[in-house]
Amino acid sequence: MAKRVRTGAKRGGRAVSAPNQHADAEDVLDRICNTLATAINGGALKPGTKILDDVIAGHFGVSRTVVRGAIDILRRDHLLERKRNRGAFVAVPSVAEARQLFEARHALERGILALVVERASDDGIDYLEALNEEEAQLPENSGDGTRPGQAPQFHVELAKLGENDLLTEVLVKVLARVALVNAVYEVEPRDNCGDHRSIIAALRRRDLAAAQKQMDGHLADLEGRVRLTPTEGDHQSFVNVIETFSAK
Repeated sequence: MAKRVRTGAKRGGRAVSAPNQHADAEDVLDRICNTLATAINGGALKPGTKILDDVIAGHFGVSRTVVRGAIDILRRDHLLERKRNRGAFVAVPSVAEARQLFEARHALERGILALVVERASDDGIDYLEALNEEEAQLPENSGDGTRPGQAPQFHVELAKLGENDLLTEVLVKVLARVALVNAVYEVEPRDNCGDHRSIIAALRRRDLAAAQKQMDGHLADLEGRVRLTPTEGDHQSFVNVIETFSAK
């Protein structure tokens, strides 16, 4: 019986991987990225936490080279940072970076509102309103990710109503970095669902100026509650975090 060649045929003396092997590699890379990003956004991996690539490699059954590839992707998204001779860590945004992120968010959300006013269906706005009321019933609701680890789902779903996938993707990345800011710096909690209701009401009227004014005030309030002085938090077990978030 002929011996099975696991790496596929050879071309020009070089082994060529089978297509499904490439797909498997991309899948596990995505899973590692999603696991780490979700853990970071969820507040389980706090800014400054060291990324243990050997733990990740063992959990997913891959080489540390594959893990480093995932780390490089998250570095480009500014969720992780490398320190020379020390490894990779969850990023710790500076005060200057925090302010730039706030500016970027303002610009993005204003532009998104213009598309939502133009393109959103009434059913889409109904869904957004239902989501907001559902969030209002959550215990210790603080909305918008102002409590470290809470996802700003309202703003993500609002962006989707603008039917521009690229803008939504950029906003999600900015919000992920804002979540890091909120995890590093002290945030005064408040229920933001009332602000959301005012934005929704303006969208129903297709009143862009009013919606943008409400959004500007809403974001200014969020940013005003962030105290841009560093705080310290306890680090959770890295192994437990990886096991928990890779299962989601």
